[in-house]
Amino acid sequence: MELITLLLTILIVSICLYYFVLSKLIYFERLKIPYVQPIPLLGNMAPFVFQRMSHPELVQKIYNLFPDAKYFGFYDFSTPTIVIRDPELISMIAIKQFDNFCDHQGFGNDTLDPIAGRNLFNLQGDHWREMRKLLSPSFTSSKMKMMFGLMSQCAENFANFVATESGKTGKTYDMKDILCRYANDTVATCAFGISIDSFKHPKNEFFVLGRKALNFQGLLSFKVYMHRSFPFLANLFKLRLFGPKTENFFKDIVTTTVKIRDEQGIVRPDMIQLMMETRSKNNGPEFDINEMTAQAFVFFLAGFDSVSAAMCFMTHEIGVNPDVQSKLREEIDNVLKQTNGKPTYEAINRMKYLDAVVNETLRLYPLASFLDRVCIKETILPPATPNSEPITMKPGDRVWFPNLSLHRDPKYYQYPDKFDPERFLNDSVDDSVYMPFGIGPRICIGNRFALMEAKVMLFYLLWRCDLEPDAKTRVPMVLSKTSFVMMADGGFWLKLRARNSKASITQCLSNEHKVGK
Repeated sequence: MELITLLLTILIVSICLYYFVLSKLIYFERLKIPYVQPIPLLGNMAPFVFQRMSHPELVQKIYNLFPDAKYFGFYDFSTPTIVIRDPELISMIAIKQFDNFCDHQGFGNDTLDPIAGRNLFNLQGDHWREMRKLLSPSFTSSKMKMMFGLMSQCAENFANFVATESGKTGKTYDMKDILCRYANDTVATCAFGISIDSFKHPKNEFFVLGRKALNFQGLLSFKVYMHRSFPFLANLFKLRLFGPKTENFFKDIVTTTVKIRDEQGIVRPDMIQLMMETRSKNNGPEFDINEMTAQAFVFFLAGFDSVSAAMCFMTHEIGVNPDVQSKLREEIDNVLKQTNGKPTYEAINRMKYLDAVVNETLRLYPLASFLDRVCIKETILPPATPNSEPITMKPGDRVWFPNLSLHRDPKYYQYPDKFDPERFLNDSVDDSVYMPFGIGPRICIGNRFALMEAKVMLFYLLWRCDLEPDAKTRVPMVLSKTSFVMMADGGFWLKLRARNSKASITQCLSNEHKVGK
């Protein structure tokens, strides 16, 4: 009897092992989709797990192996994922057949992490549609114009601090640190209605909590991957992305702010106000404090970490390309003359070279190195290669759009690894292969805010300072092998040196005024 029990146990374990491991390892072989042979459990992620290669470089390396395929297979640990290489097929999935692929693979659990799990990125189906519709009016051009003054105050404070501290001799900065401080102040005032100076008060709770909670270089990366790739284990061990301290901090801020404004009739041009106005007009599901906190938190997460990282790449490229810096400063000085030293929302939006510099940086270093979708309705995809057959995607199947790999494909961009803003001035960029903020209806809702945050910062920083490479500056850029988000290995380091731009502009304006008289 014991022998029969043992044999049955071995049989059951073998079946489970086959189903959960071996069957997945031959998934793409059955479908005749090109792929790289995976390692059990680790899939194709082994070079990243063992820190031999950054995640973006890993995806790009496999992308380059199949130049003639419309898509290829990639094992995200044990999860088979179809990576779409063909721009037309990406457009079909992300736009024409959006209803079949409308969801993201979430990175949190709304029971364990309410503020992370209920944010717009994580929401699915009709709940996402309702929330997107509610929040979209908060990010129109007119609303960005309302926030421009708040953002400019933060940028001017940042540039003045750096120019004063660095002086004419210059000082080497960890750009991630100081740009996180600027981003912190910007998001605090534009999203939460709180005025913070993270340069005078570097240990303010908003900044300290943000740096601790959003450190993607450490444990947070592991937690995100566990929730994405092994949700059963993450839920079993109650693995929370953010602790109760973070959740309660943001919820208290939103609750207090809304209560005071409701009672005292305070109106301020920030995201809290815009959500309050949306709340009062909403005839659908209740837009309560928990929902408001979740959306404000993801706005903080993106604005604090993702956008600050993007700004780090921008300042790096400007610092190591003096010709670009010279052209950009010339454009800035022209705007200062035209606006009498008081740059406006319209003036900065009209800056073509600034726009080109920002766009070229986001081409080389998009906020996310791939975009994901989850199939929710059975869909037929065309053959991956001329010799293969169409395949049927089923609900739950995942696809990635490798935007960084497309951005660096010589088929679409001449000299793709070169930083060349001019390519965005001569109409040589095809929009179908440029997607730094995503594509289709699930494009980043805050892209206008992110672009304005970066442009305003660059304007004020270059108005006041020169950017120079330091001994710690790595040229060419090397991406971190320990973080799943785009980061520089060893950090972002530049020497900043004050320039007497304010005085020169004032003098120039004064001379023009005298000549006019």
